Order: sequence, then structure tokens, then C-alpha cells
Amino acid sequence: MAVHKIRWYVKAQLGVLLLPAGLCLFGEGVIRKGIQTWSALAASADQGQTLPEAGPWVWYGALGLILINAGVGLMIESGLLRGYPRTPPRA
Repeated sequence: MAVHKIRWYVKAQLGVLLLPAGLCLFGEGVIRKGIQTWSALAASADQGQTLPEAGPWVWYGALGLILINAGVGLMIESGLLRGYPRTPPRA
């Protein structure tokens, strides 16, 4: 039974850690995209250029979404909302 509790604890804690890490990476991707778009629009207003191709913000955003989904999935799978797993009563 101890192995079950350890697995629950690891899944729950990993999910709790992955969710905010994914949110941070996703936010970083959004910020980088905004900066790239803003600088490209400023440059195109001066010289008539088009927007540059996708930069590293794509990878930040994609990895962020993967981590968000993994964190939520691990928290749901571990049953974090139900609380610490209890041993069933013995008859």
C-alpha cells in the first residue's frame, strides 16, 4: 500500500509543478511574440517591409502548452481533488 501512496504523491506534486512552469513558458512565448510583432510593425512602417517569420516564441508557446496539459492531466489522474488516498477499511 505504501507504493500506491508514493505514486500518488509523485503524480500530484509533479502535476502541481508542471502547471505553473507551463504557464510561465506560455507567457514568455506570448511576450516574445508581442515584442517581435511590435518591432516588425515599427520597421515596416519605416521601410515598407513585411512581418518576419516565426521566431523562438513558437517553441516557448508549444512547450508551455505541453507542460500545462501534462500538469493538469497528472493532477486529475492522481485524484488530487479527492485528497490523500486513504486505505480502505478492513472488514
